[in-house]
Amino acid sequence: MGNARDGDFSRRALMVGGALVGGSVCAEAMAGVAREQCRAIKADALRHKIRGKIVTPESADFDELLFEGLWNELHPTDRLPQIIARVEDEQDVCAAVRFARHNGLKVVVRGGGHNWCNPSLRHGGMLIDLSNLNKIISIDAESRVATLQPIISNRDVQRHLNAHGLSYPSGHCPQVKLSGYLLSGGMSWNQGVWGPGAGSVEAVDVVTAEGDLITASKDQNVDYFWAARGAGYGFFGVAVRYHLKLYPLPKHIAASSYYYNLDKVGVVAEWLGDIAGKLQANVELSLFLVSAPPELAEKCKGQSGKVSLVTATTFADSEEEARRATALLEQSPLIGECLSKTVNEHVNFDRLFDKSGAMWPANRRNQVEAMFSNSSPKELLEALREHFMRAPSPESLILYAFFTGPNVPPAAPNDAAFSMRARLYGGPWSMWKDARDDEKNLSWHKKYQEILKPLTMGHYIGESDTVSYPDHVRHAFASRADFQRIEELRKKHDPTGVFFNYFDGLR
Repeated sequence: MGNARDGDFSRRALMVGGALVGGSVCAEAMAGVAREQCRAIKADALRHKIRGKIVTPESADFDELLFEGLWNELHPTDRLPQIIARVEDEQDVCAAVRFARHNGLKVVVRGGGHNWCNPSLRHGGMLIDLSNLNKIISIDAESRVATLQPIISNRDVQRHLNAHGLSYPSGHCPQVKLSGYLLSGGMSWNQGVWGPGAGSVEAVDVVTAEGDLITASKDQNVDYFWAARGAGYGFFGVAVRYHLKLYPLPKHIAASSYYYNLDKVGVVAEWLGDIAGKLQANVELSLFLVSAPPELAEKCKGQSGKVSLVTATTFADSEEEARRATALLEQSPLIGECLSKTVNEHVNFDRLFDKSGAMWPANRRNQVEAMFSNSSPKELLEALREHFMRAPSPESLILYAFFTGPNVPPAAPNDAAFSMRARLYGGPWSMWKDARDDEKNLSWHKKYQEILKPLTMGHYIGESDTVSYPDHVRHAFASRADFQRIEELRKKHDPTGVFFNYFDGLR
């Protein structure tokens, strides 16, 4: 009855507006008033159905709730929902989805990822904000299984698990939340041994387009289980709980770093490519192009203050094991020219997050394009070097991770939407503070797209500008069949389009 009355009110108001002014501009204004009144009625009705908070653009705190959960300060200002539902629990999510379905509102979900291109902001519809679903439900140390709600940060997950002598393949950035990370597949710490984050999801509780709460696993609701691990923001449901497989916490985590002159980056990259398959899989190997730290600034003046940085993080069970695993790094052909180094510093996950968080600081305007490549590391890094020296912001960086171990590239899970694999993963992360610097930073970043396009085989759905480059969605999967399967499953499980897809409402 309530839905029929809302619809009747809207139609009556629009008809009255047209009759009064004969289809003039005033008619559009009257229709606009009617729509605002209709929206207010719908919002009031929703407030009676859930425990959480409901706001509309007329609410004084609308902007606060709209932007509060976004990592990227480079906000679009023209993509606004009609209603934001900040839910309190899983039942609120069910009620909100049912309400949206019955009132013709498309749904988008904010699950706590980096939101580099802000896909949780769409034109119209309902934004379901999961910020309050931030609890650890249980940790079973004996069975090595944890059940968690979606909005828990990488750092907090590890802290709770590490206290039990356990761990799991979390993301690298401390602030990123579980759901945004896992839905995209999850480029993880110790990925060579543990695999991507999605590979350790044993089950996920999902609210469907019907507003029903189901559990998806390899044995039940397998379509949802496949899609929830890699479909990213195009998932046709709301993930509200994760059941994670856990691992013993490595007893000795060691971090090494080596700074080299930027003009040697081609030699360094080629050497890393040669040794990556010879290193053990528990060594996480990366090459950065960054601004030189203060103590090296004078030595790097000839390279615009830029430097190359090799990092190796080893997840071992003893200091001796870590030392043996990284011995090859001391055999670099340029080791005698190393500007500065730290070898096998004993760290824990908190310290790793401190290091990573310093690389990707919060409260920045961002552009990013994380890519997969099988190109020559030397060719790739040398193609980027000159342009990097002209970076407008000292915080911008280039990162490429070299997968290690006998199986390079590593296999993707065989029952998950996450399917991209290659020898190298990374790209440019452009970060700056001031809106007045937008144009020059955006232009600089765009140039990288042109440089990297012939050297790239695919993109990471969780860290790619799929708004500016919609084709990157399709290129986030190893085969076109994987993307087509997601779209076929969407038609099967969300035939009326309750959830926004990858492209709706973004342009």
